[in-house]
Amino acid sequence: MKQRDLSELTLLAAIWGASFLFMRIAAPEFGPIATAFVRVAGASLLLMPLLLMREGFGDLRRFWPGLLLVGLLNGALPFALFSFAALSINAGMSSILNATTPMWGALVAWAWFGQRLDASRLMGLALGFIGVVVLAWDKASFKPGGGGFAILAVLLATLSYGVAANGTKRFLSQASPLAVASGSQFAAALLLLVPAWLHQPTQMPSMRAWGAVALLALLCTSVAYILFFRLMKRVGPTNTIAVTFLIPVFALVWGFLFLHETLTVMMAIGCLVVLLGTGLAVGVLRLPMPPVTRPAK
Repeated sequence: MKQRDLSELTLLAAIWGASFLFMRIAAPEFGPIATAFVRVAGASLLLMPLLLMREGFGDLRRFWPGLLLVGLLNGALPFALFSFAALSINAGMSSILNATTPMWGALVAWAWFGQRLDASRLMGLALGFIGVVVLAWDKASFKPGGGGFAILAVLLATLSYGVAANGTKRFLSQASPLAVASGSQFAAALLLLVPAWLHQPTQMPSMRAWGAVALLALLCTSVAYILFFRLMKRVGPTNTIAVTFLIPVFALVWGFLFLHETLTVMMAIGCLVVLLGTGLAVGVLRLPMPPVTRPAK
């Protein structure tokens, strides 16, 4: 990977790590669905004019079914679920659970495309599941005030991301990165328009919440998705997926600095196990294999 690509990958991780911080600030005042809608609608307002200037609307007409699918699974649904989770669990926890996305992607690729799961990948999936159990062990209460539903929401969001990644590969590999970013966010805004209207906040959110949701839209969605889809096209999905390993680091740092969140021992252990499982599941790490001995002739 070139230095430029590595720098962009690190920048992307820092930006997406901050998104968990901004959702923690915005969601209590906007509500989960309105937070997700303002995020994707604001991103569309920035991205669509850029696409127009580059005469990329042909891709929107050509690939609209795939863009609608990715808009639902990579924008509308997971953004609303993560915003809902932000009401109950901290930014660090959400970001660590978000690291299971590549594992879901590997499972979806196996079920959809018949991609082979060798011993390393199967071990990675098992470790990732153990890591989630460690993280959720003392928080998965479904009583009022518990984090059980929030944890389930994040896992459903990461499953949605895993399906979306495979859908992008299947239906949008010929579309330009800017068309995918712009079209999918515009589609997400359309899908969330009516639900957001029905669940709009009962009172005007504070300037702090507006600032958080504006940064979610412009920085964590518009800029981030341009970087993400450009890296996908330039260095491939396997290298781009490495961003997953860096996002929790930045999210934990931002949460500590700005929200005074703490990293518990269980969170640290769970994070390490999830990241190890993710590395094995996507093939970044491999189990040591015994040498193959050939019979003497």
